[in-house]
Amino acid sequence: RKVAPGAEDDFEIFSNDSLIAQFKAFTLTVRVVVTVVSSIALLAAGIGIMNIMLVSVTERTREIGIRMAIGARRRNVLVQFLVEALIISLAGSLIGVGLGIGCAWLVAAFVGMSVVVTLWSILLSFSVAAAVGIFFGFYPARKAAQLRPIEALRYQ
Repeated sequence: RKVAPGAEDDFEIFSNDSLIAQFKAFTLTVRVVVTVVSSIALLAAGIGIMNIMLVSVTERTREIGIRMAIGARRRNVLVQFLVEALIISLAGSLIGVGLGIGCAWLVAAFVGMSVVVTLWSILLSFSVAAAVGIFFGFYPARKAAQLRPIEALRYQ
C-alpha cells in the first residue's frame, strides 16, 4: 500500500460485529436519555400533584373540620385525599396514553410503519402513575388527616 508509518489509513473494514456494537451503543445512549427525561417528567408531575393537593387541603380545611367533628376518623380523611391524588394521576395517565397512542398512529400513517401497543405497556404506565399519585399525595393527605377539628372549624 506504500503508506508511511503514522499516516492516515486510506481504507477501512466494516463487519457486522462492528455495526452491531455501534447500534447497541447508540440504543443504550437513547435508553439512558429517555430514562432520565421521563424520570424528570415524573418528578415534575408528582410535585404538581402534591401542590394541587396541598391547595385542596388548604381550601377545604373547614370541610375537613366538619367531617371530623361529625365522626370521620383520621384514616377516612387520609384515604379521601389519597384517592383524590390517585384519580388526578390516573386521569393524567389516561390522557398521556391516549395522546401517545394517537401520535404513534399518526406518525406511523405518514411513515408507513405499523404500531404495536401492548396491554403490558399500558398497564405499566397506569401502575407508575398510580404509584406517583400515591407517593406524592401522601404528604397532603397526612396533613389533612392531622388537622384538629376545632382548629379546622375556626379556619377562615
